[in-house]
Amino acid sequence: MKKLIKELRQLLKIGIPIFGSQISYMGMGVTDTIVAGQASALDLSGLAIGNALTMPIYFLFGGCLFAVTPIVAQLFGARKYEEIGEKVRQILWLSLVIGITGFFAYRNLSAVIPFFDIDPEITIISDGYLKAMSYGFFANMVFTCLRCYSEGMGLTLPVFWIAFVGMLLNIPLDIIFVYGYFGIPPMGGVGCGIATSINVIVGMLVLILVILKKKDYAPTKLFSKFSKPSKQTTLEAVKLGFPIGFGLFVELSMFSGAALIIGSLGASVVGAHTVAINIASVFFMLPLSIGLAAATRVGNLVGESDLTQAQYAAYVTVFVCFLGACFNTLCILLLRENLVALYSSDVEVMAIAVNLLLFAAIFQIPDGLQMGALGSLRGYKDTFAPMLMLIVTYWLLALPVGYVLVYRGILGNALGAPGIWIGMIAGLVAFSALILPRLRYTSKKFILKASPKPLLP
Repeated sequence: MKKLIKELRQLLKIGIPIFGSQISYMGMGVTDTIVAGQASALDLSGLAIGNALTMPIYFLFGGCLFAVTPIVAQLFGARKYEEIGEKVRQILWLSLVIGITGFFAYRNLSAVIPFFDIDPEITIISDGYLKAMSYGFFANMVFTCLRCYSEGMGLTLPVFWIAFVGMLLNIPLDIIFVYGYFGIPPMGGVGCGIATSINVIVGMLVLILVILKKKDYAPTKLFSKFSKPSKQTTLEAVKLGFPIGFGLFVELSMFSGAALIIGSLGASVVGAHTVAINIASVFFMLPLSIGLAAATRVGNLVGESDLTQAQYAAYVTVFVCFLGACFNTLCILLLRENLVALYSSDVEVMAIAVNLLLFAAIFQIPDGLQMGALGSLRGYKDTFAPMLMLIVTYWLLALPVGYVLVYRGILGNALGAPGIWIGMIAGLVAFSALILPRLRYTSKKFILKASPKPLLP
């Protein structure tokens, strides 16, 4: 019990500020959804389609930068502080390249919308939102790199405060740009994109200032000198980070694909699906934060060569994520009607969303389990195999099954929106069944590899 309590303290010390940060990031999305939803169902749907396209691209491009957390975590555990600064300076070059690429990608994402049967009025709002978001993408990549650097050293509290203040700032910015104040014309859902871009630029500048001023960052000497791009470091980041990013792209494309699949069912269904996904995502922040903390905690222990404790930390992470997911399921089931009322006043949207939250409550369990295992594996720098598992379970199982259930159903009875949620649950269960044995295999492999070989007689 003492060992468990000690590990929980270490995990929560890292994880609680990450939880606060993730809630803050999600709070920005919730604010966007509420403000746009109160404007009109069309604005809410336009925002939903825009997010369905931007989020997978963000994680696909920015995923390479998530490699910074395990890279820094292992170096920090090994006390190689100045090497941390050198690595991060070199990876910042990569963030600049990704930022420029993403800027142009966001501005052209609307080209894929005509391939789906989506209302032209919704398409116009989505296109404007995508272009507005493009202006903040560059700053977002730099911020992501520096955030992962800070979290990799266990310095999660400064990032939390920046995210929290950003969430508060996002409220007046959304209201100003969506509804139009101080001489600014009302922009509807497009205004949410402008508010987000302003917010992320401010966040990047503040984080740079904190790193320059706070003594905890001084040993790494991050901004003490200039470093040229390094082919070796870039390849290391891409090799480790691309599977993370592509895995996240696969995961988010499942949710985005779900929104696009039901796009032809009408604005009310799309809006209700968006509300249900948003609520489920807010609750998922708990196991997500613990999983992200595990990447740092396990990475630190691997860097210290304390591999038995690293394995124990990984198992504790999965257990805590499971408990958190059970708590989330209970809360969603008990509060679903009240939660939906926060997002929309449209009677039809509310009725559909309340029904969909039954499915959202169910998939909290497998989603929580997989996040605990996935986060721990990142601490071991094991990212390629999980990516393959995500491709198989989400793209080859969840989306095809969901599509069939939405439009054909069982025995010819189309299920509509609930069908895509059943498909997503199937994908999450399958992925959990694969990723948990992978964690057990990887942690044991590290321990056996480090064990001294017996002497020959």
